[in-house]
Amino acid sequence: MSASIKDVAAAAGVSVGTVSNVLNRPDRVSPAIVERVHATIDELGFVRNDAARQLRAGQSRSVGLIVLDSANPFFAEVARGAEERADAEGLSVLLGNSGPDGARENAYLDLFREQRVRGVLLTPSVPAAPGITHAGIPLVLMDGESADGSVPSVAVDDVEGGYLATRHLLERGRRRIAFVGGPLAVRQVIDRLAGARRALADVPGAHLEIVEKPELTVLAGRQVGEEFAARKREDRPDAVFCANDLLAVGVLQGAAILGSIRVPDDLAIIGYDDIAFAQSTVVPLSSVRQPAREIGATAIELLLESLADPAATPRRARFRPELVVRASTGG
Repeated sequence: MSASIKDVAAAAGVSVGTVSNVLNRPDRVSPAIVERVHATIDELGFVRNDAARQLRAGQSRSVGLIVLDSANPFFAEVARGAEERADAEGLSVLLGNSGPDGARENAYLDLFREQRVRGVLLTPSVPAAPGITHAGIPLVLMDGESADGSVPSVAVDDVEGGYLATRHLLERGRRRIAFVGGPLAVRQVIDRLAGARRALADVPGAHLEIVEKPELTVLAGRQVGEEFAARKREDRPDAVFCANDLLAVGVLQGAAILGSIRVPDDLAIIGYDDIAFAQSTVVPLSSVRQPAREIGATAIELLLESLADPAATPRRARFRPELVVRASTGG
């Protein structure tokens, strides 16, 4: 059994209150006592229960972060940005992975509420409802917005991003374009598809094929690439816009397996997020860049603003996407 604060006090010959002061307010204790208590702590292997102390105080030094897919490098960079900014404020970040699953999202919200976190940064699994809230937990939406602006949020204009990607393919002379994404209930996918449709509306004769997959993964993209490679040349698209880079990498792999499709000559491919791996694929991948770290850091800043003044009008930060052209689209 691990040593308790009472064991430390008894072994050091001081009161429990003195040990507490050494741990939390050492300026109130003489240097000799501080040294003796720390020596006893080391000898007994005492580890203080920060969780219990924070629960007694009614507040922790932690922030909850719920993302759709922690395995996606984009969300890993968002988390890194949030952690770096939180660390500067003496806070830690607890990560939850919801997937496009509202039930898991709510389970994490319940868990973080029980942990008395300062607040939650949430990438909503579905478009956020007006007035979204959860049992009084301060929320900041990431990569999404509430319809009525009642919750602080930081997002990228994904409709514009989808438009930029598809317009680029159209400017390259492509007319049979496939959009690969899914599930189509996910807000980011919905918006990127809306941008693609807007771009095609400007070009007579252009056609959009929608391929919905249950996951935004490399494996899902590879299945699509293999399916395209198995089609007759006249039946396959001449360009693909993928809802994220993982799908685009998979399409690139799958299309190349049979050796019948040349990228970008036969099939131009563009992804979304511009993860670090995008420029290192066999054919470097064109993409739409999101400032992932800035999104995470800004979300922490919005949470701190909300905590400092809960009555203030919620701030909505929005970044613009950036088209990055590489060899997969002929760049």
